[in-house]
Amino acid sequence: MNTAVLPEISVELSLPFVCTVWNDPVNLMSYVTHVFMAYFGYPKELAEKLMLQVHHEGRAYVSHGDREKVERDVAAMHEYGLWATIEKAN
Repeated sequence: MNTAVLPEISVELSLPFVCTVWNDPVNLMSYVTHVFMAYFGYPKELAEKLMLQVHHEGRAYVSHGDREKVERDVAAMHEYGLWATIEKAN
């Protein structure tokens, strides 16, 4: 019986990314809530909570996942006219 010993490989898992939506002076709070409900499928209560976080704290993390998914979310937020960025999660 031939037993091969494979070298131990250390793979660093990449941290997930987050989509951050930033406050802006242009979009109405009701519109931002609508976007979060329409695009992410969030229930109204969560969408309003995130919108208020954007409004009062200047930003909110609205989605997370692998880089490609979050890049799609950021692009979608831009298409809706919201200011969004991608960041590595802490």
